[in-house]
Amino acid sequence: MRRLTLVLLVLLAALQWPLWLGKGSWLRVWQLDKQVEEQRAANQLLVRRNAALDAEVRDLKQGTAAIEERARNELGMIRQGEVFFQLLDSANDGNAKQ
Repeated sequence: MRRLTLVLLVLLAALQWPLWLGKGSWLRVWQLDKQVEEQRAANQLLVRRNAALDAEVRDLKQGTAAIEERARNELGMIRQGEVFFQLLDSANDGNAKQ
């Protein structure tokens, strides 16, 4: 009887091994669920970024205000007839006294 109990326990442990530690184990499923959640969070960030870029593209295609704003800010362009003033900080001036 004792031998039968031991054999059944070994058989039970052999059957439980794949469930807990094998290829399709609970631990592996938990790890994959965690990876899926992390990927979903990353995807949400990318969806928001893509929506912002899409809105910017539509704005650039439809109106000239966005194009003018980019030309002014990024390229330093001005309209014809405008006067451009550039103010320098005295701290950035090489001749400023310390």
